[in-house]
Amino acid sequence: MESLIAAVRAQDEAARFLAWPGDFELDRSDHGEEVHLASGAALEGFAGDGSGGTYFFCGEGGEERPVLYADSEGGAALIAVGLPELLRLLLVAPWWRDCREFTAEESRDLAAEYVDDMPDLVARRDRAAKALGLTLPSAAEALERLREVAVGRREEFVLVLRSEGHPYEPLFGP
Repeated sequence: MESLIAAVRAQDEAARFLAWPGDFELDRSDHGEEVHLASGAALEGFAGDGSGGTYFFCGEGGEERPVLYADSEGGAALIAVGLPELLRLLLVAPWWRDCREFTAEESRDLAAEYVDDMPDLVARRDRAAKALGLTLPSAAEALERLREVAVGRREEFVLVLRSEGHPYEPLFGP
């Protein structure tokens, strides 16, 4: 079975959608700061975004590993368990960073803004998902899963700035 990373690289339309509006690029995997997980588990940067954030695989294994996102402002959260789950989130709710409350209303408002700017968003998303062989959840389902993972498993995935020994702040919730 081909890896999803290889599929993203091979599928131009999917890669373009993930780059924007998904703000996810495989060529941006350098975080710029030395970090580690407090647990001592392995950490591997594999993608980034335009604002300096980085997506990391946590632990040993392949694309099924938990995915931690760290922004450039000192915030981090586990956001998916495995690359398929991450890509589904990015495809159906590229506005996930702004859904602080994980509510359907919040997501609907953000989705409307995206569709205003990009009227073909849903068609492009659906073509990208098909090219990658992914079945998509609803935005509400994806955000509920994000809440479960980001808030429910927070203590297991604490990112630490190596030079100062300070943990990153949680991206979501109190």
